[in-house]
Amino acid sequence: MRRELAGFAAVGLAAYAADLVLFALLRGPSGLGPIAAKCLSFLAGCTVAYLGNALGTYRRRTVGLREYTVFFTVNIAGAAVQLACLGVSHYGLGLTSARADTVSGLGIGMLLATCLRFWGTRTLVFGPDHRSTGRSRGTGTTWTG
Repeated sequence: MRRELAGFAAVGLAAYAADLVLFALLRGPSGLGPIAAKCLSFLAGCTVAYLGNALGTYRRRTVGLREYTVFFTVNIAGAAVQLACLGVSHYGLGLTSARADTVSGLGIGMLLATCLRFWGTRTLVFGPDHRSTGRSRGTGTTWTG
């Protein structure tokens, strides 16, 4: 479990860096609007995280479109958790300072979202039912035919 957590964390940092750098490039030199830039950088970050987990942390498990779709959905749920924490703090509790927004969105929200992402990645995307068997689904043959 310790190795799995370390791998998940390392991949998460790489994905966060990809998201951050791409967002800055799209907003700065490219001049793209903030929402479009964030959507593209989020997609890139999710893809980096998926590939890192699929090829590293959870290698020897089935990798494909189904797993990527579930992984992306889990990451959307994580983003919703972060936004919910920010919304409750800012609008529900009236904590409107920049520091309060940072603590609720990037502190508490990120912690809860990371827990959700770890659980979802571990159980729904690359869980025990998704181990690679060397066979493709439904055909009964190996992946090489």
